[in-house]
Amino acid sequence: MSSGTAEIVLIEDNAHDTELTLYTLGKRNLSQNVEVLRDGAEALDYFFCTGRFSSRGLQELPRLVLLDLKLPKVDGMEVLRRVKSDRRLRGTPIVMLTSSREERDVAESYRLGANSYVVKPVDFDEFAAALRAVGEYWLELNEPSPLAESNGSEEALP
Repeated sequence: MSSGTAEIVLIEDNAHDTELTLYTLGKRNLSQNVEVLRDGAEALDYFFCTGRFSSRGLQELPRLVLLDLKLPKVDGMEVLRRVKSDRRLRGTPIVMLTSSREERDVAESYRLGANSYVVKPVDFDEFAAALRAVGEYWLELNEPSPLAESNGSEEALP
C-alpha cells in the first residue's frame, strides 16, 4: 500500500503481473505512489470509501486506474460499471489491462465507460513497453478531465 493519495490504482490479482507492473512503473519513474488492490470487492471499498478505506476521502482520486478484467469476488466489469455510473467518479481514467482479447469484453468495457483497453502481452519486454506507453500517455501527455478533478461536480465546470 502507498502513503498519501495514490497517483495510480492497480487492481490486479496476479502477483506476477503486479510485480512486473510495479517494476516497470518504478524503473521509468512514472509513479512511485501506487495503490495495489487484489480483488474487485477491495476496489469497490477503495472507490466508495468503505471497509478499510473508510477514512479515505472521496475527493482523493487517482490520476489513473489500471483494472484487470478477471478478478476474484467482484469482476472488473462490475467494478468498471459501478465506478463509471457514479457521477463523482466517472471522470477517473480507467484503463482495462487484461489478457482477454474477446471482442465482447472489449465492446462491453467501452460501453461501460473504459477509457482504454490494453491486452497484456505475454513477453516481458512487450509487457513493459505497453505499460510504459500507457503510463506515459495517461500521466504525462493526457490532460485530466475537469470532472475527475472536481468529483463530477457540474458546478465546477465553466
